[in-house]
Amino acid sequence: MTISRRKALSIIGGGAILAVAGTGLHVTRKPNKALAPWAAAGQYDEIRKRALSYAILAPNPHNRQPWMVDLGTPNQVKLFVDTNRLLPHTDPFNRQITIGLGCFLEVLRMAAAQYGYAVQLDLFPEGSDTEELDNRPVAIAHFQKSETVQPDPLFAHVMQRRTQKEPFDMDRAVSDSDLRSLISAPQSGTRRWADNSDHSVEHYRTLSEEALMIEIETQHTYRESVDLFRIGRAEVNKNPDGIDFSGPLFETLNLFGLFSRKAALDKNSVTYTGGIDAVLSNTRTAMAHIWITTKGNTREDQIAAGHDWVRLNLQTTGLGMGLQPLSQALQEYPEMADHYAQIHKELAEDGETVQMFARLGYCAPVPESPRWPLEAKIINA
Repeated sequence: MTISRRKALSIIGGGAILAVAGTGLHVTRKPNKALAPWAAAGQYDEIRKRALSYAILAPNPHNRQPWMVDLGTPNQVKLFVDTNRLLPHTDPFNRQITIGLGCFLEVLRMAAAQYGYAVQLDLFPEGSDTEELDNRPVAIAHFQKSETVQPDPLFAHVMQRRTQKEPFDMDRAVSDSDLRSLISAPQSGTRRWADNSDHSVEHYRTLSEEALMIEIETQHTYRESVDLFRIGRAEVNKNPDGIDFSGPLFETLNLFGLFSRKAALDKNSVTYTGGIDAVLSNTRTAMAHIWITTKGNTREDQIAAGHDWVRLNLQTTGLGMGLQPLSQALQEYPEMADHYAQIHKELAEDGETVQMFARLGYCAPVPESPRWPLEAKIINA
């Protein structure tokens, strides 16, 4: 996470940072090993690995990268979920994880098409459970060379796609024309809608803030996130998933005991109180909101939501726009029940499920997020 000096000051306290800055300590800026998969994308000769090298860059909850692939059968990719990478507290039914797997499959399909291969997906060929994901395959992707498959224009933005976790420019509005463009293009059976009206933006800024505070103030859900903090280059390179706090500032502060998982859990610490201010600064700068719904809430519906979510993320990238999911109010644990009911009452039609909800705006580019190398995700080559 590259973080602005303003936000870092709010997290730790200006005096502490200035004291550390005076030590003259030099810290490596980037976790280069964890960022190497971005440079490796497209560098494989075998088509399945080439497509997978892009698919592993797809967005996913808490950057858990919960995918594993079996390449033991020629011309097939069999996708499994890594059940060690679930989020049982904030995502008790694995709905968000399944959406992330849908993102992975859509980028896989797009990448294969770029090189002249059609991909047919056989979803949950051995069945599925709506309560939890298990060891059965999520999908089998069948690759076939094709003279008629067309490259997807959105693939051009895969390498620049990011999830924006910084405040938006509040002097730059999201135009009606851009919103119309974004909501007109789902292709996997989902419904998109968006709103940039002043009343709506203020209302959902407040709802998002309330839902975030419920997640933070609920011990087991907040602890789930804090346990996934990766602080400094060494931690990120060792475990390039979870929530990235790399860069010289966080690494130095951690070295001096000024930023840590323990401090983040201490409600009396400036790390805790400043961290709340930092994350809420994002919800408070939303310039529009956009959401994706499905008619049902089957595993197949969740995969479809992932297809269209990553496509939306690529569209916003092409427009130079920032997009960040605000999934807290959609989470299905008991403490969130009232906000879950409220957002569905307001945004879902005829019994739909709201699968994704996000803020939109404009911002400076942010760097790529860490990734496990493709080789770490292959079960059977």
